[in-house]
Amino acid sequence: MSNSIGTEFSGWRLDAKFSDPVEIPTLATVDVVVVGAGASGVAAATIAAEQGLSVVLVEKYGFCGGAAVAGMSGTICGLYLAQDEPTNPEQIVFGFTERFARLLDKRGGLTGPQLYGKTWAKAHDPLLWREVADTFLTAARVRILFHTSVVGVLTDGDVHTGVVIESNAGRSLIRAARTIDASGDAAVIARAGHGTVFGDGGSIQNPTMFFRLGGVDQTAFDDYYGEDSICPPKVTDSILKAREGGLDLPRDKIWTFRTNHDGELLVNATRLTAADGRMLNVIDPEDFTLAEVLGRQQVRDYARFLVEQVPGCSGAYVIDTGVEAGIRQTRSILGVETLSDGDVVAARKRKDGIARSAWPIEVHSGERPKLHWILNDYYEVPYLTLVPLRGENVIVAGRCLSAQHQALASARVTAQCFEYGQAAALATIESLRHDVAYRDVPGSEVRAAMVQHGSDL
Repeated sequence: MSNSIGTEFSGWRLDAKFSDPVEIPTLATVDVVVVGAGASGVAAATIAAEQGLSVVLVEKYGFCGGAAVAGMSGTICGLYLAQDEPTNPEQIVFGFTERFARLLDKRGGLTGPQLYGKTWAKAHDPLLWREVADTFLTAARVRILFHTSVVGVLTDGDVHTGVVIESNAGRSLIRAARTIDASGDAAVIARAGHGTVFGDGGSIQNPTMFFRLGGVDQTAFDDYYGEDSICPPKVTDSILKAREGGLDLPRDKIWTFRTNHDGELLVNATRLTAADGRMLNVIDPEDFTLAEVLGRQQVRDYARFLVEQVPGCSGAYVIDTGVEAGIRQTRSILGVETLSDGDVVAARKRKDGIARSAWPIEVHSGERPKLHWILNDYYEVPYLTLVPLRGENVIVAGRCLSAQHQALASARVTAQCFEYGQAAALATIESLRHDVAYRDVPGSEVRAAMVQHGSDL
């Protein structure tokens, strides 16, 4: 009846591979099941459904957005070139990213470009992000299953045939000709026992807890803080002094973004580790819980610092934090091809490239982020980084693509994740149309289809 395999991590065992569990009812039989409704999942489900495929989208929360909304990362990063002396934002990523951003902007949920070091980012309203995602998915007639988790995968050998889902209504099956793993954590790939890696030799980037600060005198704040969302040295100096005074402020280089609401800031300041400095593995629910408890505590100390030390914030207050800690990195797949650190640094272009990126290598560990800028250039992410080395009829989209540690620190951001989702959907269409494995779909054809759908490649 079942062929169960398990992987163990920090005392937890994952038993999740099933052959044909006939005793579990089948909820749907479709062309595509998309797991995860973050930026890549929304893009993948929308594009696939718009092209006439039957699509079910499975999401554990009651809304779309993933790290962008639940984690409140709050910005669309990766749209623009970086410049040594930034003067004019030059957008290089379009496609589904641009479609989503335009509707979000039309509804008043997106700011203009804000300076971030040597590039720019746009901040978004998390509620409107959810609503725009709902609009795309419902217009495309995607069947959405919120409040539903994937607890297993259906396989015939290494061939994926669907997923096992569970909600308060019980457990059921979705049988699908193709599976798109847009979970961010390679949840489908891991449950199938296919190869994954975890950061740099088991070390991942630190999670964070974003928060929104209201009641800010924007003029006074801007006059003191400056135009750059990355804090100036005088703010870092003040953080160091406040830390000596007893506040829990482990990061001394913080970022603040103006939102689309007057007197409100989006703040990225926290650095979450265990009390002994141990890395928190947010795949492990105990560490994930600890990250969120510590994160909410740390938010209060950073808010207190801003209120007491930064002009314009004396009357400020915390509006909210992310629904969950912001996750930068967990599992990455072992792919047919891997985006290397060298590919990023050398700004390598590819005939099978399906997304551009000029976002810096942005490694979050230690007291302050480490940035390596890609100036006046960009690299391209090859198609086969989305295709697992083992496993058929399954593809990934989002931050769990096959990439080396530092390469992922650049390739994981929102604008690119939208494009990975579009690429996964277009590859799925080619795979089904010609009845071929994902690994046999020419990357050049996926690239050409991306261009037809508005991507600038």
